[in-house]
Amino acid sequence: MTLGRSSTALLSLSAAAVGLLLVGCSASVDVGAEPELSSGKLSDEVARQLAATTGQPKPDVVCPEDLAGKVGTTTRCTLTAGDGSTLGVTVTVTSVKDEQIKFDIEADKTASPAPR
Repeated sequence: MTLGRSSTALLSLSAAAVGLLLVGCSASVDVGAEPELSSGKLSDEVARQLAATTGQPKPDVVCPEDLAGKVGTTTRCTLTAGDGSTLGVTVTVTSVKDEQIKFDIEADKTASPAPR
C-alpha cells in the first residue's frame, strides 16, 4: 500500500473527539482478478488509511457499496466517532492498473452531530 498526498484540510469531529483529526489521503489496493473492491474491504482500507494519516486509532468507517475499478468512480462512506457524531468521506478512483485500484480519500469539512 502506498500513501500519497495529504490535503491541507484538517477536521475536528466534536468536542468528545477532539483528538481525531482527519485529512484527505490516497490509497492503493490489490483487489484480485476483478477490478472491484468490496464494501467491507473498502471500509477497512479507508479506516486504516485515515488512522495511518492521523496517527489515531482506526475509526469506525462504513462504506455501503462496492467500489468499481473505473477511474472517476466515487462512493460515499460514513465515519462515526465515539460520541456518535458522523463525518462523510468521499472515495474517488484515480487509476486502475491490472488488478490494482488506486483511490483518493477526502473527508468532509464538517461533521454531523450525534442524534439525540
